[in-house]
Amino acid sequence: MFQLVCAWRRPAVAALVLAAYAGLSPVAPAAGEGSHRTARLALPSKNNNAWELKPVRLPDMDGKERALKDWSGKVIMLNFWASWCSPCQYEIPEFVGYQDKYGARGLQVVGIGLDEARKLKNVARTLGINYPVMVIDEAAGADLMREWGNDTGIIPYTVIIDRDGHIRYIHRGRMDAYAFDHFVKPLLDSWPGPAAPSSYIGVTRMVIPGGCDMICNPHQCFRGFT
Repeated sequence: MFQLVCAWRRPAVAALVLAAYAGLSPVAPAAGEGSHRTARLALPSKNNNAWELKPVRLPDMDGKERALKDWSGKVIMLNFWASWCSPCQYEIPEFVGYQDKYGARGLQVVGIGLDEARKLKNVARTLGINYPVMVIDEAAGADLMREWGNDTGIIPYTVIIDRDGHIRYIHRGRMDAYAFDHFVKPLLDSWPGPAAPSSYIGVTRMVIPGGCDMICNPHQCFRGFT
């Protein structure tokens, strides 16, 4: 059952989140990859094709029903985010740039906002979002993310789907230029590419308006998806 958890006021929850980080398998970056730590992440092999999962059909910010499969045949960057997530808003302008630059080559960014449509629209207007955003409430969004390999509730969370529907890469936290250049751009040239790293930087505290705290760092947020 979904419950909004004020993570820093519930130490046990915070410990579970930190344990989730510890459960990742860190690997040393290769030469040229930068100094950040990475971890290999993958969905179970039985779920490695997006079109074999439960279909994603959700309203967009204007209330029109959209289906993720509408964009089959493209390289899809499926990005889970929310208006209250600062790291999400840091990466969105980069996604806007990717869509503008690579859309003609078959890239399609698709957002799933775990929030109210009104709040998502405000962010979209401010940041000039040029790609579709579907809307889902936090409770259902947490369940949907679990189906797509994210059982921690951490956002932003991005899934890269190849033209044939295969899930090639998943990324927990803010997606950087290195990840895009090495795991998305090759797919635009029809090269399958490897599976995915994710970055992690030390956890800090951020206050949600209304008095609730969340675990957050420059790359990702956790708001008590349980």
